Amino acid sequence: MPPGSPTRTSRRIVVVGGGIMGMSTAWALTRRGERPIVLERFARGHTRGASHGETRNFNNAYADAHYLDLLARAREGWDALGEVDGEPLLRLHGLVSHGSGAALGSVGIGLADIAEALGDRGIPAELLDAAEAQRRWPGMRFDDTVLYSPDAGVARAAAALRELERRVVAAGGEVRWDSPVTAVEQDADGVTLHTPAGALRADVVVVTVGAWSEGVLGGIRLPPLRVTEESPAHFAPRDPALPWPSFNHFVEPGTWPANVYGMPTPGEGVKVGFHCVGDEVDPDARRFTPVRQAELAEYVREWFPGLDAATAVPISCTYTTTPTEAFVLDRVGRVVVGAGFSGQGFKFAPGVGAVLADLALDPTAQAAPAFRLP
Repeated sequence: MPPGSPTRTSRRIVVVGGGIMGMSTAWALTRRGERPIVLERFARGHTRGASHGETRNFNNAYADAHYLDLLARAREGWDALGEVDGEPLLRLHGLVSHGSGAALGSVGIGLADIAEALGDRGIPAELLDAAEAQRRWPGMRFDDTVLYSPDAGVARAAAALRELERRVVAAGGEVRWDSPVTAVEQDADGVTLHTPAGALRADVVVVTVGAWSEGVLGGIRLPPLRVTEESPAHFAPRDPALPWPSFNHFVEPGTWPANVYGMPTPGEGVKVGFHCVGDEVDPDARRFTPVRQAELAEYVREWFPGLDAATAVPISCTYTTTPTEAFVLDRVGRVVVGAGFSGQGFKFAPGVGAVLADLALDPTAQAAPAFRLP
């Protein structure tokens, strides 16, 4: 067979991208009796994308119905995955949100609105004054009202990826590492996936390739996707016995470069980062050079008396951000797109996977309007 010609075997569904979104989609498909194949361009455990690392913030501080609906589907998936290595994949040590700035995607929405929205969904949340919050979490500083939800915390990122792969393979699916897809082309009968090793045919393709979305999906009109290299860092606690929640700080414009998020990561410290302040990059030519570290250390000195600001260990990751920071979850012909997770997608991954599986299996299915292509 000449190079580049389609293989004789056609797969019903192929998932391109083996990060958290692709693996979640493949798992959702296996739960419905499918046996998808996952093609990932890098090796298992790589650090080139946005899914590596031990933890991600399981942040439920949203008031928009489409995010809360997706959070509910995600929580069902996280719970169904159960325990891994004797521990749930969600560590629900709680989340504190504070500050008078705008929450992510919620201009004009305050902490009281978020608390009400969570309460309407049966998600526990309470508003605390600064003194009470300071008493509970003495390693942090608070100047105003604090929203606390005990039903939040962190997702165990690396463990989740391992478990999802295990489940996909156990259900008859396949995961191929070091298997890049350079482009997808659809026609009336299916989709051709172009790879360096030749071409593969499928009935439906789900593409979840993060920073490489525009290159792979050249034939589909996407919203502008801005790829940035972000540099959060882990800081060492001064007192290992101090309790640490996950956190959001919605800062006032002009005070700090951006909103701040973070979480404890056992063995690494407390992760602190500015949201979406990195330089725009080509994902194949990242510098892996930390940015804004002096400002981040200054922020830690001011707002985290329980952390040693001189102990920063920077991390490199990518954001792929849409103009509205809303995700893209849609289907165009036989190609399903999951893209633009804007630095906030990981916690939603099992829900995103369920939605993308819906779209792959049913051409009439639709995601929430906020997530559809224009």
